[in-house]
Amino acid sequence: MTGGPTRRLALRAATAAAATPLLPLAGCLSTAGLPGATDSGPSMPAEAAHQPPPAPREFRAAWVATVANIDWPSRPGLSGQAMRDEAVAMLDRARTIGLNALILQVRPAADAIYPSTLEPWSEYLSGAQGRPPWHDGEAPWDPLAFWLQEAHARGLELHVWFNPYRARHSAAKSPPAPTHVATRAPQLVRRYGDQLWMDPGEPGAATHTLAVVADVLRRYAVDGVHIDDYFYPYPVAQRGADLPFPDDVPFSRYAAGGGLLGRDDWRRANVDAMVQALHRTVRETRPGTRFGVSPFGLGRPDRRPPGITGFSQLDKLYADVERWLANGWMDYLAPQLYWPRDRVGQPFEPLLDYWLAENSAGRHVFPGLFTSRIVIAAPERVLGPNAWPAAEIVEQVKLTRSRPAAGGHIHFSMVALMQDRDGIATLLQQGPYAQPALPPATPWLGDRAPPAPRLRRAGDRVEILPAPGEPVARWAVWRHRDGQWQFGVHAPSATVVEATGAERVAVAAVDRLGTLSTYEALNLR
Repeated sequence: MTGGPTRRLALRAATAAAATPLLPLAGCLSTAGLPGATDSGPSMPAEAAHQPPPAPREFRAAWVATVANIDWPSRPGLSGQAMRDEAVAMLDRARTIGLNALILQVRPAADAIYPSTLEPWSEYLSGAQGRPPWHDGEAPWDPLAFWLQEAHARGLELHVWFNPYRARHSAAKSPPAPTHVATRAPQLVRRYGDQLWMDPGEPGAATHTLAVVADVLRRYAVDGVHIDDYFYPYPVAQRGADLPFPDDVPFSRYAAGGGLLGRDDWRRANVDAMVQALHRTVRETRPGTRFGVSPFGLGRPDRRPPGITGFSQLDKLYADVERWLANGWMDYLAPQLYWPRDRVGQPFEPLLDYWLAENSAGRHVFPGLFTSRIVIAAPERVLGPNAWPAAEIVEQVKLTRSRPAAGGHIHFSMVALMQDRDGIATLLQQGPYAQPALPPATPWLGDRAPPAPRLRRAGDRVEILPAPGEPVARWAVWRHRDGQWQFGVHAPSATVVEATGAERVAVAAVDRLGTLSTYEALNLR
C-alpha cells in the first residue's frame, strides 16, 4: 500500500506480534460525540423523545492486502477451506470491532484473486501464478464472490482494490503465467528496479486495466472500486540519482505525433487520463458504485502548509491528486497520512487539514492511518523510533472525528487489528467504535430514499418486514430505553430486534449508497 521505505517497513511490520482475543461485540450506547449524531438523554423534551436523532455516520474501514500475503491469505498454498476460514475470521473481527467496510486487494500485480479470462490467478493464493486456489479433489470456488457474500451478510461494505500499473511485485516468486500481460503483451511492460510495471504511456496498458475493472464491475455487486498510490513507480536510487523510468519509446512516439508537452507533463497527463477513465468506467458499468483513490499523503510542494517537507508525488509519481479532487474524479479520497501527530515535517493534523481544504468538490475524505506501525506494547527504548503505541492511532481517530469535513478513516492494515497489537482493536472497540455507525451517504450518486419497512411486535422482540424494492444493505435501528435513544446497525438478514425494556423502536432501511428510508416506529408501552 505504501511506497519506498515506508512500503518495506509495512511488509516487515505486518508479520510482527501475536494474536490476542477480543471482547464480545459492544452493545448499543449513547450517540454522544459521534459524527452526525446527537445525544437524546433524559433531559430532552418529551415530544423530542418520539423522534430518533440523526443516525451516526463514519466510514470505518481497513485494507486487506493480498500482495506478499500481508493480510490474506496468511500464506500461499492453503486449502480452499482454510482460506475461507481465514476470511470469515477477518470479517467477524471487523464486525465485532465496529468497522463497517473492508477494502480487499483483488489485483496485486496484473493478476486476480477471482476467476478471470483477462488475467491469471494470483500466486499469493496458490503459490504459483496461474494456478487456481484449490487442491486436487477440492471443489472450485471464487474467493471474491465468497468475500462479497460474507461481507454483505454481516452488513459490511466490500470495496475492491486494484493496482492499475504494477505487473510484478518484488516479493513474487513464480514466473509469469501465459495469460499474464508481461507474457501476452510484453510491449506494454517495462522492468524498473526489481519490479515489472505496465507503462502508463502505452495506451494499451490503460485499455487493459480498464477492461479488468469493468469485468469485475459487471460480475460482482461490489460497493466500491479503489486504487492506491502506485502510478508511475516510486523512484529507485542508482548511483545517487533516480533511475529513469524507461518510457523512451512511447514518449518518442508522442513527440513524433506532434505532442507539445514535456515528458513530466506528458506523464502527468497519462495518469490524469487513467484516473478520469476509471471514474467514468465505474459510473457507466455499475452506477452507484463508489470510486476511491488513496494517494501518498503529501500534497504539491507549491501548496503545502508552512513547515511541511518531503517527497513530491506530483514530481515523482506524476500524480496531480489536487486536480483530481477538484474535478470530482472520485467519490472519496483516502490520503495515506502515515506519520504521527508530532512528526517534524509531516505532522498528521496539518496534513489532514490540507486535504480537507483542497476538497472544493465536496467529496468524501477518509485519511489512511498507519495502524500496522503498531508493533508491541513496550517502553520506547524497546519499540524504537519507528514503532507507535496504539494510543497514537486512537488519537488520530479522535482528531479526524473532530473535523466535520472528514467522514471517517481507513486502517492499514487488517493484520494489526487481527493481532490486537498493543490492544489497538480492543481500545477502538471499547472507545471510538463503542457506538455503531453507518458509512456516510453519497448523495451525488443518488439520493432517492428506499422504501421504509413495516414493524410487527412479537413479545419482547420486534420483527422487521422489508418493503418490496431495492435490496436493503443494512438496517438502522433505534431503541428508546430509560429516556435515551440507543443506536444499532443490523445486517440485512437480521430482521428481529431485541426490545426488552424498550419503550419505542424505530427502524429505517439503508441502501447501498447509505441513503435512509423514513423511520417506521413502534410504541411498546
